[in-house]
Amino acid sequence: MNPYFIGFVLPFVASLLLTKRKAEKKRGVPVNVGGEAGYAIRNYRFEQPVETHWEGIFTLAELFEQSCKQYAHMPLHGTRKLISRETEVASDGRSFEKLHLGQYEWKSYIEAFKAVCNFSSGLVQIGHQKDERVAIFADTRAEWQIALQACFRQNITVVTIYASLGEGALCHSLNETEVTTVICGRKELKKLIDINGQLDTLKHVIYINEEGVSSEVSMAKQCTSWRVESFEEVERLGLETPVEANLPLPSDTAVIMYTSGSTGMPKGVMMSHRNVLATVSAVMTIVPALGKKDVYLAYLPLAHILELAAETIISAVGASIGYGTPLTLTDTSNKIKKGTQGDASALKPTLMTAVPAILDRVRDGVRKNVDAKGGVAKKLFDIAYSRRLAAVNGSWFGAWGLEKLMWEKLVFQKVRAILGGRIRFILSGGAPLSGDTQRFINICLGAPIGQGYGLTETCAGGTFSEYDDTSVGRVGAALSCSYIKLIDWVEGGYLTTDSPMPRGEIVIGGPNVTKGYFKNEAKTNEVYKDDERGMRWFYSGDIGRLHPDGCLEIIDRKKDIVKLQHGEYVSLGKVEATLSVSPYVDNIMVHADPSQNYCVALVVAAPGELENWASKQGLAYTDMSDLCQKQEAVREVLQSLTKAGKQARLEKFEIPARIKLIPEPWTPESGLVTAALKLKREVIKKGYESELAKLYR
Repeated sequence: MNPYFIGFVLPFVASLLLTKRKAEKKRGVPVNVGGEAGYAIRNYRFEQPVETHWEGIFTLAELFEQSCKQYAHMPLHGTRKLISRETEVASDGRSFEKLHLGQYEWKSYIEAFKAVCNFSSGLVQIGHQKDERVAIFADTRAEWQIALQACFRQNITVVTIYASLGEGALCHSLNETEVTTVICGRKELKKLIDINGQLDTLKHVIYINEEGVSSEVSMAKQCTSWRVESFEEVERLGLETPVEANLPLPSDTAVIMYTSGSTGMPKGVMMSHRNVLATVSAVMTIVPALGKKDVYLAYLPLAHILELAAETIISAVGASIGYGTPLTLTDTSNKIKKGTQGDASALKPTLMTAVPAILDRVRDGVRKNVDAKGGVAKKLFDIAYSRRLAAVNGSWFGAWGLEKLMWEKLVFQKVRAILGGRIRFILSGGAPLSGDTQRFINICLGAPIGQGYGLTETCAGGTFSEYDDTSVGRVGAALSCSYIKLIDWVEGGYLTTDSPMPRGEIVIGGPNVTKGYFKNEAKTNEVYKDDERGMRWFYSGDIGRLHPDGCLEIIDRKKDIVKLQHGEYVSLGKVEATLSVSPYVDNIMVHADPSQNYCVALVVAAPGELENWASKQGLAYTDMSDLCQKQEAVREVLQSLTKAGKQARLEKFEIPARIKLIPEPWTPESGLVTAALKLKREVIKKGYESELAKLYR
C-alpha cells in the first residue's frame, strides 16, 4: 500500500476515534438524591459534594492567612496610579474625561496581611462593635479586599452593595441590615451624604483616599453626625493598638450580598464561610495548573459573587491580582487617553472573568476594527477566521499545523494584544454565552472559555465546563460542590421524561447553597428547601436540559415566558439572545403583551454601526436621538432583526413586528440593567411604558 496514503489516512482515522471517545466522556453522572422527584446528576469525579480543598481550612479567614504565610513575598494586589486627568471635546461638542494611568505598583501577600490585621484592629479602635455589620460600598480595588478580610478576622459580617445602586435600594440595604460602618470611595460618599437623613443606624464612614475626596469629607463632617475617617487613619490606629483576632466558624455569616435584582428592591443573600469556600474549592478542581505564575485582571464588581469567588481563588494559589475598571480595560477604552495603555496592556494577565455582555463587546469591537480597516487586512482576517473555525468545528481540512501557526502570526497575535497577549483562560459567568461569541473569543484570543452557571444564592456554584470541553451553548456538568437536579415544569411543557434529553426547572443542592434571604422568611421558604437527608436545595426558576454526557444547557426561564393571544409561548430571553447578533444592537428588550398575537422590542442602537449605515445612505441627521427617530433607520434595524431571527429559525410570532430605537445606552448607573448587565425587565417596562403602548397601536 502507498505509504503516503497510509500517512494521510491514519491521522484521519485517529482523529475520528479521538472525537468519538471525547463525545462519549461522561462529565456528569446520574445520582440518587433526596427531596423532590426529578433527574439529578453529580460531577463524575466526586461521589460526595466537596466542602474544602485544603486540609484544616474551613473559613475564608483561615484560607487567606494560610496564603499570606505561604506566599509571603509574592505580589498580591496591583494598582495603577493616576498620572493625569484630562477632558477631550468631540467634534459634536460633547466632552469626555480621559485618564493617563501609570504602571502597576504591587503590594506583597505579607504586606496585604499586615494591612488586614491593622485595619481589623482599627475597626475596633473607632468603636465598631463585634455584633454590628460593616458595608463595603465601593468600586473593585485593593482596599475592598483588605477591608473584607479585615472584617473576617473579627468575625464581622460584611454587607456588599453595588456601587451603582440607586438611592432607594441603597437606603433599603443599609437600613435593613442595620449597618453602623460603611467603607466607601469618593462618589459613594457623595451618595451617602445625599441620603444621610434616611439612614437609621450609620455611625462611622471610612473613606478611601481619592483625588478630590476632601470636599466630600468636609461636607460629611459638617452635615452629618458620623465619625468620618480615612482608610489609612483606621490602619494607623490599628497598628498603634493591635487587637487579638476573633476568627469565625464555618457556619458564621461571612457576607450578606445584595443582589442588584431584575425586579423590585434588592434581596440580601446570607452566605456563610462554608458556602463560599465550597464553591472556591470546587473550582480548584476544574481550572488547570492555577498557581504563582498566574496574573488575574480584576474589574467586575466585587459586590458580585462571581468576582468575589474568583479573587478568593487567585489569592489561595499565590497568584497576583491587578485591579482595573471596565472603562479603562483596553487601549481604546472610553476613559483611556489616546496613546496610553489600558489595564490589560499594562498588566498582561493570564486569567480573567467576564460576563457575556463584556465578551460580546470584545467580539463587536474586534469586528468593528477589522471592518474599519477593510481591504487586504479584512480579507486576511476573514480567511484566517473561517479556516480556524472549520478546524475548531472538527473539520480535518481546517487550519491545522503550520497553517494554524501562520494565521496566529499574521492575524490573531495582533488581536490578542487587546487583552495583553497572554490570556490562557477566561471564566464566563452570569447568563449563558452565545455560541458565536464563544467560538470568536476562543479563536481570536486563543483562550478557552470556561462557562459557569450559578447564582448569588448558590455562591456562583452550580456547573462549570471543563478545560477540554470545546462544545458551545452549554454550561458544563455539575461542579464538585453541587448536585444538579431537573424537576418537571408541567405548565411550561418541560418534563424530565422528555426525549432525547431530560428537561425541567434547575434545582441546585450542596454545601454552597446559602442560608437564605436576610429578614425575608417568606421568600426564603419559597425557593429554598431542605430534604430528608439534610441537603439544602435552591429552586432557580431557570429551565435546562441535560445532554447525554451530563452537561447542562440553559434553554429558558420561567419568568421570561409569555403566552400570546392564540396560545403560542414566547421565551423573551431566548429571542433577545438570538437577535443580539445584529450589528445594530447594543442592547435589546423584547416585550410581549398576552392580549396580542405578536412581539415588539426596544432596541438600544449601536451608534457606530447605525451612523456608518446612515452615512452610506446619505441620510441627514443632527445626533443619535434624531437618527433613532428616522423611519429609514427603524426600517433598516427591523430588517436586520428579522434576518437574524429567520436564520436562527425563530417562529414568525417570536420576531418583533415593531421596534423602538433607543439612543441612550442602558447602564447599571441608569438602573435599567444590573451590575452583571442583565436587563431589569420590569424597570425598563415601567420607564418605557408609553413607547411600548404606542408599538401596539
